[in-house]
Amino acid sequence: MGCVQKIHILRALQLAEASGEYVMKKLMLSAAMVALLAGCNQSSNDSNIETSALAGSNEQPNADRNAYFGDLHIHTRNSFDAYIFNVRTTPDDAYKFGMGETITHPSGYDLTLEGPKLDFMAVTDHAAYLGHLPAMNTPGTELSKLDIAKDMFSTDNDKILAAFALVGGAIRNGVKMSGVYDEEITKDVWKQTMNAADKYNQPGKFTTFSAYEYTAVRVTRGQDGGFAGGNLHRNVVFKDKAPDLPFSTLDSTNPEDLWTWMDDQRAGGNDVLSIPHNSNVSDGEMFKLETYDGAPLTKAYADKRLRNEPIVEITQVKGTSETHPTLSPNDEWADFGIYEYLLSSQIKSKNEGSYVREAYANGLLLDEKLGTNPFKFGLIGSTDSHVAGGSFDEKNFWSKVGIVDGTAERRGSVPPDGKKSWEGVILEPNADNWFSRWGASGYAAVWAEENTRESIFAAMRRKEAFATTGTRIKVRFFAGFDYDKSLLDDPQLVSKAYKSGVPMGGDLIGEGKAPNFLIWAMRDPMSAPLQRLQVVKVWVEGGKTNEKVFDVACSDNGTPDASFRCPDNGASVNLEDCSISSDSGSPELKTYWRDPEHKADQRASYYVRVLENPVCRWSTWDAIRAGVAPNPKLPATIQERAWSSPIWYTPAKS
Repeated sequence: MGCVQKIHILRALQLAEASGEYVMKKLMLSAAMVALLAGCNQSSNDSNIETSALAGSNEQPNADRNAYFGDLHIHTRNSFDAYIFNVRTTPDDAYKFGMGETITHPSGYDLTLEGPKLDFMAVTDHAAYLGHLPAMNTPGTELSKLDIAKDMFSTDNDKILAAFALVGGAIRNGVKMSGVYDEEITKDVWKQTMNAADKYNQPGKFTTFSAYEYTAVRVTRGQDGGFAGGNLHRNVVFKDKAPDLPFSTLDSTNPEDLWTWMDDQRAGGNDVLSIPHNSNVSDGEMFKLETYDGAPLTKAYADKRLRNEPIVEITQVKGTSETHPTLSPNDEWADFGIYEYLLSSQIKSKNEGSYVREAYANGLLLDEKLGTNPFKFGLIGSTDSHVAGGSFDEKNFWSKVGIVDGTAERRGSVPPDGKKSWEGVILEPNADNWFSRWGASGYAAVWAEENTRESIFAAMRRKEAFATTGTRIKVRFFAGFDYDKSLLDDPQLVSKAYKSGVPMGGDLIGEGKAPNFLIWAMRDPMSAPLQRLQVVKVWVEGGKTNEKVFDVACSDNGTPDASFRCPDNGASVNLEDCSISSDSGSPELKTYWRDPEHKADQRASYYVRVLENPVCRWSTWDAIRAGVAPNPKLPATIQERAWSSPIWYTPAKS
């Protein structure tokens, strides 16, 4: 018997009919099943302090572009791994949540955005077996009459696990189960998903996209011969029109086949892009230096990947994929959002090939070798919420997968059984290793002329995008050869920066001199002040990759020292009530910077990282509300942050 079959299933499933709908009365399902398949405008009228050129108008197209914040990774009842955790909310509910309305968590409490509404959204339910579990649980349908459906919704834990494992295994292995898979169900639910996106799309106010998740995984052997998965999931987002049936792992488990299908869609008039996520738990597969089948990379491969995957999701509930301390030992902030377990296991992912910064460096080498860089991607964040509403705020975290992690006790931030001390507490393994390690993250953000499908999609394709961990930090990043420091005080800074340089996501071709960078960040007024601006540089020298972090602007009028580090600004957090320092940090940081170590003949990429002052982590907030000490095994505080997409410097051709 494999490890999945041996997992203790902590649930008893009972259905009762109430108000014409079936509701779960009790559910405590092992989280191992969650991943079985692998497995500037705020809006710009939301902040009184946005009076500079950093902010734009949400009302009229703005040539200098506005910042818009959204979520492109949301699951509803139509995803098999949401429905089994008692999620009953629909795509309509998800969009209502994004527009500021209140929806209900599977545990029974209300979910509402803490801050302003989202600017854009996409529901991304798993395309494989889309809508099949709701159909199994609907009396009178053909699927409800199957033995697997009766087992899936029985009260026998072993039967539930076995039935769910069959569906999860079919998804990750690309199998259309005879008598179970029904293409008409997928078509119908996909049509409902597209209709919901069209219904709630309001050009100029709220943008929605038809989208889904392609759930590929590299299967490895887990404990005791069971399953463990290296994540290769992608969210597939359509600009406007979409086909009648999505391409899923039931068509091919190879992401390169997805790209071929996407090329065909684009040729037929359906523009589409793919967004990889959770490379941190890909077991080295997401950014490996060979094809899915192990062949050497070619220029054709690089071009195809770059064409179809212009952006990557760097942060979400299941961790952050910027870098890892073992890959970036000289980066003091490399340990943020580390989550390492492969899907459906307690086996740690391989670090090489799993993180964005390393991919940026390897991409420069590949550019020299192939003439194209397959890893020249921009960055966004999103949530991967499986309860139809993203949990962005540390103060109000409802985790990810429904009823199994919907309370502080179940996610390991409060001692179980009403205990008031952590002494002698042994947490349930899934709370200890999974749920407690997750984070309240993140946002997808773009700079676009207006809040429309066309404009936001174009921003993603040109990589003028940035990611945050759940606050609405705004960051501008430009590079050029003709900028000077006086631009910082110029009311036309942005328009002049566009005119004589390139923004984040752009390419800068060498002119024999060091480029100049303009960097500008503004705090989220609902979060902590800013602590520092950093530039992360990766470059190639002598056939080897290198990286370095430069502090380029410091809060409280500080100045970076000779090691390119800001002084400690003294920011602190009171762990009794989570109040933060009122006398440190800055509302905005803006600087002109030149790389002091630039060499004209070196390929390099640069991206910006913005750090806030520390705040309480969600687990500390949970503990304070419960009147207990924070879990000593978890960080008490975090530093919220944002990442720009890079700017790539290419030496001039000789």
